Parts: sequence; structure tokens; C-alpha cells
Amino acid sequence: MSSSAVSRVVDVSRETLERLERHHALLAHWNARINLVSRNSVADGWTRHFADSAQLWRFRPAKAAAWLDLGSGAGFPALVLAAIAIEEAPTAHFRLVESDQRKAAFLRAVIQASDLPATVLDARIESLPPQGCDILTARALAPLDTLLGHAEKHRSPEGICLFPKGETVHNEIAEARRNWRFDPVIHPSLTDPKAAIVEIGALHRA
Repeated sequence: MSSSAVSRVVDVSRETLERLERHHALLAHWNARINLVSRNSVADGWTRHFADSAQLWRFRPAKAAAWLDLGSGAGFPALVLAAIAIEEAPTAHFRLVESDQRKAAFLRAVIQASDLPATVLDARIESLPPQGCDILTARALAPLDTLLGHAEKHRSPEGICLFPKGETVHNEIAEARRNWRFDPVIHPSLTDPKAAIVEIGALHRA
């Protein structure tokens, strides 16, 4: 499997693929020491992590510039999207929240390697002041109900959420509706037939 997996979900330049290849190489090197992703998923990382992250690019509002990614870990989806943004949306900037200092160091290494438009916030999500972001993302971090609590605090009034979710997506939506009023748009995943991207705009406490 190669970086061409990304090109199957979003049209990107050779320069963007080269930035993603640097990310992939650093991931393979660092993962042996700090377990950024499961070791079994590294071999299929181009589809499972990079293409899976890149597909979120299709759903961004055209004028969105301020991105906030929670629990960034190995940089998915935020640093994949930041690599795309360099050419496609040069005003965009990504803030990555990661409290684990080793993972934060990895994220900074990837950012430096490709001069990505991103900043690492090495703090706990709960301690952050409101961020006023246009787009909030989180991948494999927490149930939807919990994520919506973070969204309420950190999104701008017109901001949206993009949350990749697995086969329990409908159960998570049902649970979240006990505490929140929202109308999700469920986009089928291009990399996993059992997964989806949940897009949420207007959000109110129930």
C-alpha cells in the first residue's frame, strides 16, 4: 500500500503526497518506541489512517480557517488535513490538542518536517479556554455525547464538527440525543463500509 490510497479519496498534488510520506516515515520510526497507533495498523496505514483522515477535507466549509483537533495522537486527521491545506486553503491553521508529552513531541516533529500550518497545544482538553474554531475534529477519542460537550465550548457560532465514527455510529447518536438537540449529516466513509463521518452544525442542550 502506498500514498496513492490518499489520491483515491481526494485530489492532491505530488508535493502534498511527499509531505504525507514524511509523516508516514516518522510514524513508522516513532511508533516502535511510543505506540502512536496499533502496530498491526502501520502496514495498512495509508488507507486506515491517511486516506481515512484525508476524506474529511471534502466536507469543510469553503471559508473555514481555524481548525481544532482533540486528542491528536499520531496526527490523524489534523496533520493530514494540514498537509492538504498548504495548497488548497493557505489561510487555514490547525491547533492540535494532545496532553501526552511524547505524542506532542511526535506531532511537532511532523509539523517541522513539512512546515505544516499547525500548532500543538500540550494540555488537557478540559483546561483549554474557548477556542472559537470553525471546524472541530476528533478521531477515536470519545463517545459522541462527550465530544459535543467539547464542541459547545470550543466552536464558533457558525462552526461545524466532523467526527469519524465506526459501526456504532447510530448508537452513539441515539445516546447523545438524550442530552443534545442536533441534526447530524452522516457521510459514508470511503475507506471502511462500516464507518461514517458525522457532520454536526447547530447544537443545543436538550
